[in-house]
Amino acid sequence: MSTQIRLTGFKKKLAMVVAIAAILLFWQIAAWSLPDFLMPGVPSVMVRLWEDIQSADFRAALSGSLVRLGFGYGAALAFGVGFGLVGGVLFFFREVLKSAIIILQSIPSIAWVPLFLIMMGFGNMPIIVVIALSAFFPAALSVMNATESVLNVHVSAARVMGASRWDMLKRVYLPAVMPELITGAQLAFGNAWRALISAEMLIGFGQGLGRSLAYAGETADMMGVMANILTIAILATLIDQVILENLKRRVLRYQYV
Repeated sequence: MSTQIRLTGFKKKLAMVVAIAAILLFWQIAAWSLPDFLMPGVPSVMVRLWEDIQSADFRAALSGSLVRLGFGYGAALAFGVGFGLVGGVLFFFREVLKSAIIILQSIPSIAWVPLFLIMMGFGNMPIIVVIALSAFFPAALSVMNATESVLNVHVSAARVMGASRWDMLKRVYLPAVMPELITGAQLAFGNAWRALISAEMLIGFGQGLGRSLAYAGETADMMGVMANILTIAILATLIDQVILENLKRRVLRYQYV
């Protein structure tokens, strides 16, 4: 019988440091192999990034992207968890929703942009809707799949004690699906982040990290391209590994034994 080996907190951090060092090393090797105008080195991009951070345009782009991400990702989690839990007590609804998600999630999130642009026009709303749609699927699927693994003995015991459907959701299904819920939230964040950057690049409305990246590419500013890519990678890692991981440890305490 195999046992799962878990790394300690120190080893996890060490693994992250090694991964970052390897990525930067390969980047620098590519920079040494190619002309500067095609692949700037790590030190040069770091200097450019530091200069950008101090500019008002960078802060406006950062805040614009984070606001869109917050609205879209928040809506996706709220609806995904809500629909997933409802599917736990309404079995036919769960199968219908799961089938619809399997069909719709095969469509790349960026493919929805022209549709929402025509329907809603230029603005923040099409980007937010694309983010919410791309993040909704993994959030809802993870919760629905988790509800299927809830022990029948817990469900039966709650029903014997006269629990209503709301009580079942709150006191049986929600605590049981917490681990999968957090995992789904992290998967949903990855989808939401990629959808945000892609939609901003394609729509080109307002200020945002995706728009800044697209503009740097349009003007052949390779230093700006790499600085924006580095910013996107750093922010995604911080949100996922710092904010969501800490939230995961806190939320997992809300479970029955």
